[in-house]
Amino acid sequence: MKGSKNMSVVQKMQIEDGNQSVDKGRLRIAVTSGITSYPVADATISISYTGVPDSTLEQLKTDSSGLTEEIELDTPPLEYSMDPAQENQPYSEYTLDISAPGFERMSISGTELLAGVTAIQNVRLRPLNPEGGADIFVIPGHTLYEEYSPKIAEDEIKPINESGEIVLSRVVVPEYIVVHDGSPRDTTAKNYYVRYKDYIKNVASSEIYATWPENTIRANVLAIMSFTLNRVYTEWYRNKGYDFTITSSTAFDHKWIPERNIYDTISVVVDELFGNYLSRPNVRQPILTQYCDGKRVQCPDWMTQWGSKSLGDQGYSAIEILRYYYGDNMYINTAPEISGIPSSWPGDTLELGSRGDKVRQMQEQLNTIAGAYPAIPKIQADGIYGPATVEAVSVFQSIFGLPPTGDVDFRTWFKISEIFVGVSRIAELV
Repeated sequence: MKGSKNMSVVQKMQIEDGNQSVDKGRLRIAVTSGITSYPVADATISISYTGVPDSTLEQLKTDSSGLTEEIELDTPPLEYSMDPAQENQPYSEYTLDISAPGFERMSISGTELLAGVTAIQNVRLRPLNPEGGADIFVIPGHTLYEEYSPKIAEDEIKPINESGEIVLSRVVVPEYIVVHDGSPRDTTAKNYYVRYKDYIKNVASSEIYATWPENTIRANVLAIMSFTLNRVYTEWYRNKGYDFTITSSTAFDHKWIPERNIYDTISVVVDELFGNYLSRPNVRQPILTQYCDGKRVQCPDWMTQWGSKSLGDQGYSAIEILRYYYGDNMYINTAPEISGIPSSWPGDTLELGSRGDKVRQMQEQLNTIAGAYPAIPKIQADGIYGPATVEAVSVFQSIFGLPPTGDVDFRTWFKISEIFVGVSRIAELV
């Protein structure tokens, strides 16, 4: 049980192996206001081993963009997360105590670091409330390490009839989904409004290891997204009388954990693929792509997570991994509509020398974002992609974890749109 340990997994290894079995992972923390989505500057974050709260390892401050510097911390060896035969815990756990003037304190116990990748801990602070208090979150163990309920099998394609069970006329990637943090019938469980992309990143970080091959991560992200969009498209739970989109129960859906950290290798894949889902010929709905771990639980005709890792090691592409498990008639499709985005992707990368209305719109959105993130230089919104625009885009990309190319590709376009929407309105869903 997290928080009850007297010694961290890394400390145990240091004692037993004389520091020979300790690798390094990286941690970056981003702090924003839970009301305005603006960055919180000068927040203080104290970092300790989970289970050893009185021994502070690092103390960090956020900059004007609400970001800390990226630091290295001890982790178990990389091979612990790469071999299904390993029984050792492959990640280290850290506790973060966050405070900032004008906001309630927050404690996150169990932030998970893996060797060789960057853990991103996003923190949304609540404004001070005389009747409030510190927010305390305890992150449970990873699904590949701890015991969780196996998935209850369902038909991968839901029947379409005239009872109104299928509400949407086409596949839509929603801006938000409502996550019920428990089993469907648990009336005590809380509902959370979560950005769709953030939900996918959270689930993938909870269910696979971010150290795995990129194409393995892609295959698993596609399966998670298609399953989720099937729940959205079929209004699965709402048609059963519930007021949420999906649950955090592994028996019914995916493992989603409030306030857990995500990883850079997973985040960049989701930003690239979030408009996609999996389909079969002549089937309109996204396929309910079910899977299991392949170690504790076996699931014929479904993808196994450890099996997908093995195929990724062998050089299989994402679609080859998916077809290996789900059959050759599985295809990657693109949703025709992405909700909550002010304007659709122009279709081509915007770069130095580009001109037109799409460039002007992007420049205007960047200037709005710069009002909240002063590190981003304001630029002239003239529809001409000049050196100043390249610099502003590059700074934006660095702040939000994208490769700082200075070009606006698919991922950057939608990240600009997402942040623009967040800072240009007070979110209704908090």
